[in-house]
Amino acid sequence: MTEENIVPNSGADTESPTDVEKNRRGKNKRHISARRLKKLREKKAKPPALNGEIKGEKRLEKDWRPTPIFSPKYAAIDLGTNNCRLLIASPHKKGFRVVDAFSRIVRLGEGLSRTGRLSEDAMDRTVEALKICADKVKQRRVTSLRSIATQACRSAENGAEFLVRIKQETGLNFDLISPEEEAGLSVRGCMDLTDPTSEAVLVFDIGGGSTEISWVRRVKPATETQPPRHKIITWTSIPMGVVTISERFDGSDLTRETYDEIVNLVADNVSNFKDADGLKPVFEDGKAHVLGTSGTVTSIAGFHLGLKRYVRREVDGIWLASDRALALSEKLRSMGNENRKKEPCIGAERADLVVPGCAILEGILKAWPATRIRVADRGLREGMLAELIAKDRRSRRKGKRRRR
Repeated sequence: MTEENIVPNSGADTESPTDVEKNRRGKNKRHISARRLKKLREKKAKPPALNGEIKGEKRLEKDWRPTPIFSPKYAAIDLGTNNCRLLIASPHKKGFRVVDAFSRIVRLGEGLSRTGRLSEDAMDRTVEALKICADKVKQRRVTSLRSIATQACRSAENGAEFLVRIKQETGLNFDLISPEEEAGLSVRGCMDLTDPTSEAVLVFDIGGGSTEISWVRRVKPATETQPPRHKIITWTSIPMGVVTISERFDGSDLTRETYDEIVNLVADNVSNFKDADGLKPVFEDGKAHVLGTSGTVTSIAGFHLGLKRYVRREVDGIWLASDRALALSEKLRSMGNENRKKEPCIGAERADLVVPGCAILEGILKAWPATRIRVADRGLREGMLAELIAKDRRSRRKGKRRRR
């Protein structure tokens, strides 16, 4: 017999030299995940640094982390009386992770309270901002989008006509939602900021043309594994916002007397709504708090923190004592319009709007006293995204059940 035909005494299967080499290579191989492979390819594809310098890249905030390339993208556009806002996100565990965002003050409702119509300049500004939104939606390959219009388009004679123009020039379809849906979306977008030990919460959204207020009751306390469950008991919308108040009372120069007039006007409007009176004892006993989701409260919070520039993660979720918020409101009013423009968290675009917003806030607190305010830099857009993602998940679950 030749040496090649000798069977080893161990009883192992015979391997040819070729097989041995293949097995040796196979043992040295390691499984590489798709994400790791993508990173390696990107690293390999990067051009060499020039002159020993590395090109600076945009720093990502903590909640703005890269998402898998094939992850579905959801987008929400909120067109209000004062702002145009876009938020793009991808699902992450039980929530979502921000991919991109855009916000611009367009003052769509400028002059609306006097003429009853959207002006040409305001519509032109808004269309230009929405074109940027449409480009971002396309670039991010958004799989599900919802765009909503609120008070300005609801109340303007040419509001519906303007939405048709938006469709023609940007390709975006807008839903003209009711005040009730607007209040519900605002609540959904910020409910994770409620104090789990509180029995009730008053959620307010001070907009440009109106203010939505919702009274929310805790119906199930938190457990070790689950957050508390809440239910909207009732809601109301008052036709007063920062733009309408500013145009009516000249927000750039409010005397204390005029300021108090606005406070009392808001307080009367809120007090006349009696459907929430059953929650009064909860607030009186200190078992409830107020939650604000608007540019007014975020501006006050940034001013309170003394930020050199507005940083969302510094503001979103902080607590403010009501007395402190009112003291800051008076300070903002008394400093004058020119000094407010110099404040980093207010600036020229909000200088004439923040004080009317402060008066609305004080009117709400006068009608419904509370010792503390939770500040939310979130609201309508986050509520829309939560609904889009939940709807998509339900659809996928139904599809799986059908296949089974």
